[in-house]
Amino acid sequence: MRVIATAGHVDHGKSRLVRALTGMEPDRWAEERRRGMTIDLGYAWTTLPSGEQLAFVDVPGHQRFVTNMLAGVGPAPAVLLVIAADEGWRRQTSEHLDAIDALGIQHGLVAVTRSDLATPDQTAAVIADARQRVARSSLGEVPALAVSGETGAGVEQLRQALQRLVTGLPAPSLDERVRLWVDRAFTVKGSGTVVTGTLGAGRISVGDELELAGRPVVVRGLQQLGSRCEQVQAVARVAVNLRSVQRREVGRGDCLLTPGAWWSSDCLDVALDPLLAEPQSRQVLHIGSASIPVRLRVLGTEPVATARLSLDWPIPVQAGDRAVLRDPGQQSVTAGVRVLDADPPALTRRGSARVRAAQLADGTATGLADQVRRRGAVSRATLTALGVPVTDTAGVLTRGDWLIDPDTWRHWQQALLAAVDRHAAAEPLRPWISEDAARQAAGLPDPRLLAELAAGLGLQAAAGRIGRPEATPTLGAAEQSLRLIDERLAKDPFDAPERSELSELGLGVRDLAAAAGAGRVLRLAPDLVVAPDAAERALALVRALPQPFTASQARQALGTTRRVALPLLEHLDAVGLTVRVDGTQRAVRA
Repeated sequence: MRVIATAGHVDHGKSRLVRALTGMEPDRWAEERRRGMTIDLGYAWTTLPSGEQLAFVDVPGHQRFVTNMLAGVGPAPAVLLVIAADEGWRRQTSEHLDAIDALGIQHGLVAVTRSDLATPDQTAAVIADARQRVARSSLGEVPALAVSGETGAGVEQLRQALQRLVTGLPAPSLDERVRLWVDRAFTVKGSGTVVTGTLGAGRISVGDELELAGRPVVVRGLQQLGSRCEQVQAVARVAVNLRSVQRREVGRGDCLLTPGAWWSSDCLDVALDPLLAEPQSRQVLHIGSASIPVRLRVLGTEPVATARLSLDWPIPVQAGDRAVLRDPGQQSVTAGVRVLDADPPALTRRGSARVRAAQLADGTATGLADQVRRRGAVSRATLTALGVPVTDTAGVLTRGDWLIDPDTWRHWQQALLAAVDRHAAAEPLRPWISEDAARQAAGLPDPRLLAELAAGLGLQAAAGRIGRPEATPTLGAAEQSLRLIDERLAKDPFDAPERSELSELGLGVRDLAAAAGAGRVLRLAPDLVVAPDAAERALALVRALPQPFTASQARQALGTTRRVALPLLEHLDAVGLTVRVDGTQRAVRA
């Protein structure tokens, strides 16, 4: 299927011409048929001589309904500009052509209608004038034909011209992300909410999960040209039946999106091209089928006018998108908009707007290297969502799915080394830092970057921790004192140092806890330590006693004091090696 939108002044015969081409009535409302004037968007379709389907989006021509007109033309890849032979060029013809030019639409035709109401000379003059005016727009040189929707004269020739037009349209990308601008929403009894729009890229299938206003929705059914189908691929007019969506939750200007694939922004840096009038600070941005009030701040005017737009609410947008700025007060198109950056930096310093304008003008602000430099690191998925091509990666580092600025990588390296050394100094018995703490200290956006960052610094990773290879567990300043304790307990595993002895050696509660964590002692109380294998050796000794046994018998077997024996026996109870029989006796478990 191909899609084409009409354009032109009110009452110049757009709907009549669509009716003559398709045999369908594009005006949907009784009020439209009663007044003989299109108010909202209309839809019709026909089969071209090649067998290809051509869908028309018929737009209103009256000045009061320009917002509806822009909603129809915005997503369309081609236009049919209609001019009445008996009236010629009119104000709304100019505004519609300005909108077409602003959107950068390059494919179209001119149909001079009502030729039955004008002389051949009048018709020829209108055709010549129209071609001259249109040639100065983005459409350039396009065919212009005289037709009559009333008599049918020239309609077949127009059909042939439409065939040639759609043959020359660029092929749509079927693997692209979906962004369907909703131009109509309604309820069908027994089916629920249905939305329609022009699918410009990608494909939609029944059962697909899409995103609407930030929440997931499921495609319940699809229709194309009035027929049910399982899949629709671009370019196409499509009706999408959504599951579990209320009519009040969706309307014109909303978008159905591939989940997580689009950047939603309420701040844009744009080129104003063409700039048709002096822009005021308050404008309305027309993009796709949406119209959003914006505040405009001009950044620069040479060599191309650039501006920052602050939108009243965010929309899914990417670099390269075309839109229209319209002044609602003057009721005219102010400029065409070409999005340069969908996620621009804040302008906080004096003169930053001037610097930003220069960067936008020479392209340094929108290239891949600048996008990566500004963010430090950015994923390929984010760049794709922003509309930044990931092609030439010169000047940036690529690590898996991430593109990283070299300065940022060096900063991460320095931060990681500092974190490793700080941890080793603070925790000498566990000198390797946990991977999660290391990632947070370095500020890494993805845990998968940590291994390569550490390897590049000669660090090693094991058991969820990272450190220098030469870093071994130690008590630091207290290590020498702990070695004296090690020697003492090696001779007698139950010869626990007194509190005063520990104090003389400079070993505090924190040092003893660290030693126990490293497996160098068994800690029975905050300031009571024995050999690390004291429990196993004690168990062997008390197992040799008659069962059950008393604490006094155990103390004698261990050859130690009550200060050590009682806590040690309680430890054996706690770990399930012994069990109390009564208030004075315990036994070794079988």
